[in-house]
This record gives sequence, C-alpha cells and structure tokens, in this order.
Amino acid sequence: MFSLLELAAILLTLSAAFGWLNHKFIPLPHTIGLLVMSVATSVILVMIDVAFPKQHLFEPLTSALLQIDFASVVMNGMLGFLLFAGALHVDLDKLRSRAIPVAIMAGLGTVVSTAAIGFGIWAAAGLIGHPMTLAWALVFGALISPTDPVAVLGVLKNVQVPASLEVEMQGESLFNDGVGIVLFVILLRFATGNGEDTGGFAILELLLLEAGGGLLLGLMTGYIAYLAMRWIDDYPIEVLISLALVTGTYALAQRLHVSAPLSVVAAGLLIGDRGPRYAMSERTRSYVYALWTLIDEILNSVLFLLIGLEVLVLRFEPSALVVALATIPIALVARLLAVAAPPLAFAWTNLLSLQNVPFLTWAGVRGGISVALALSVPDSPDKPIILAATYAVVLFSIVIQGSTLGLVASRTIPAEAGSDAAPEPKS
Repeated sequence: MFSLLELAAILLTLSAAFGWLNHKFIPLPHTIGLLVMSVATSVILVMIDVAFPKQHLFEPLTSALLQIDFASVVMNGMLGFLLFAGALHVDLDKLRSRAIPVAIMAGLGTVVSTAAIGFGIWAAAGLIGHPMTLAWALVFGALISPTDPVAVLGVLKNVQVPASLEVEMQGESLFNDGVGIVLFVILLRFATGNGEDTGGFAILELLLLEAGGGLLLGLMTGYIAYLAMRWIDDYPIEVLISLALVTGTYALAQRLHVSAPLSVVAAGLLIGDRGPRYAMSERTRSYVYALWTLIDEILNSVLFLLIGLEVLVLRFEPSALVVALATIPIALVARLLAVAAPPLAFAWTNLLSLQNVPFLTWAGVRGGISVALALSVPDSPDKPIILAATYAVVLFSIVIQGSTLGLVASRTIPAEAGSDAAPEPKS
C-alpha cells in the first residue's frame, strides 16, 4: 500500500516528466500531449505484461492506480477547483449578453444529445451482436453528452475564435455538466429500478433542487466571500478566502444535495466579475489570479495523466471495444444535432448562428467528468460497454478533435467573424 504522499509523488513526477518530454520533443498542447504519452505508456506496459505474464514488472504502478478512486478524485476533489478557476476567468458581461444562447445550448442541446446518443448506441450494439438495454444506453447518453469544461477551456487556450463564440463555448461547457449530471441521476433511477419516484413532478423537483439550489448557494457563498475581501486589503488572507470559498461551497452543496459543480461556477463568476473591480487591490488581484492559474494548470496535468493511466487498470472486453468504436461517429452526429437544433428551433430570433455549427460540432470535447460518471455506474451487464464507449469518445475528442480544432476553426469560421479576436483572459 502506498501512502497519500507517495501517490501524490508518483502522479506529480509523471506529470512533470511527461510535460517536459512533450514540451521538448512533441509539438502538442500540454494537456493533449500528457494524455497521448500516458495512454501510449499504458498500452506499452499492458503489452509487456501480456508478453511476460509471470514477471509482473509493473505491478507497483498498477497497485498505486488501483488505490485511486478516479470517480471520487474527480467529482469530490479536482472538479470544484477546476470549475472555479475556469469561471473566474470568464467575462461575465459578455456571458450576460449571450445568456439565452448559452442556456439553450446547455439545456436543450444536452437533452437532444442524450437522446440521440442513447438510441444510437442501443441500435448499434444490437446490430453488432452485443445488445444493451435502452435504459442503460440513455444513461450513457447522459454521461457523455456534456462537453467537459476542463477539456474545453484547456483546448480554447490554443485556438483563436471570435469573442462571442468563445463566451458561448465557455458558458455551455460550464453549465451543461450540471444539466447532464441531473439527467444522469434521473436516468440511472430508471436503469437500476430502485423504486424511487421517477414521475414528471419528481423529475422537475430534482432539476430545480439540483440546478437552481446549486446556483443559489454559489451566489450566496460567493457574495459572502466578496464582502469579506472588500472589507480588508491583505492578499494572503484574500487568497485563503478564495480557497475556502471553493472547498466550503462544494462540500456544503454535497451536504445539501444540490449541484456542487454549478455552485462553484456561480461563485467563481461572481468573484471574477466583482472582485477585481470592487474588492481587490492590484497586488491582491495578481496573487489570486496567479494562484488559480497555477492550480488550473497543475490539476489539469494530473487529471489528463490519470485519464491515460487508467487504461492500465481497466481491461475492456473485445466485443465491447467494437461497440465503443461505433460510438465515436454516433457521438459526433449527436453533437451535430445538439448544436444545430437550437438555431433551427429559434431561427426567428437570430440568437444562434448556423454558420458556427460545424465548428461547435467538432469542439464538443469530453473529458474527466464523463470518465468519472462512467466509473460510478453500478455493476451491470452493460457497464463494460459503457466504460469502453466512454473511453473511446473521450480519447478521440481530446486527442483528435482537440489537436485539430484550430485547423477546423480556420476552415469553418467566416473571416469577418474570425477577425473578432477573443480577448486575453484575466490573469
């Protein structure tokens, strides 16, 4: 058994080593390079283990990974910090101006994608000869539909897009995970058949409690932290307040059974908007934003490393891998439907542009949240397919879509729109 210090040392050392090698020799964005190198390392180690089954050469590393509860680490550890760091850098004024398009994309788009992916993988699995139940197929649709805010914000650092489109992507990725998680919980009740109320009123109540309660809690705790910062001018204490805000809000949200991700997003948006203008001196602002930029970079590195190394401990059934490969085009078509449906449905408003549909389709990057939700699914005959399909979509979206998003942007975004360069993030 490894101690917590030893586990942290392994992950940070590997992140630093892979990051250095990627920066020095591989022309890939940092997080994508880490993921590629960790997956390649995992595959090589698995092949060596298969070739020399009696040697157990890499059993210590596998044992260390087995000690890490990926779902708990992501959902109850990293996610709150990463979402707050992302929300802190969003321009709230621009987000307000695009609030309706963001709400439509995060709400309607996630529902459309969940249905399309669910029915798609259910049909594909049946045709391939590895059938799965429709209820579990829809559970998979819910967990894979939200674009991952960590992955999307990481990719956007390396792509130049118009400011209005960047804000829409940031807002969608920050809020649609809350919608996706609520859908996941509701559909999981159907799939497990645990006798809980799944009527229309119960679903609406859960949605209002989870999403609305999370946003309200985040605004309350964020405003308290903002007032505390405004009444003093001491950067070590104000940095500590920001850390306490994230951990306290996330923990309280879980205790109150409201959406913890949405609560820290709301708190981050409030602090990012009002803090620099009314509560922080220039010195405090520089320290607070520098800290959260570093937290974002370090946790991103560890998260993408973990996603790749999990291949070592997750052995996929060959038949499930065939279904997983078929899921990649299904997810792309579902993303196309999800981003095309809102502008078509609200064409009379001119709030959303069909011109952005090709880029937004390719920009639907999934990441650690989907993997964590898939790992949290209770054991069932359909879980191997869900795990394999989740990894296939996540790896394809991060590595292939993420690394080519700049090229797609240059080919699909109109030149006059592309000239509307996105502003530099606050730092």
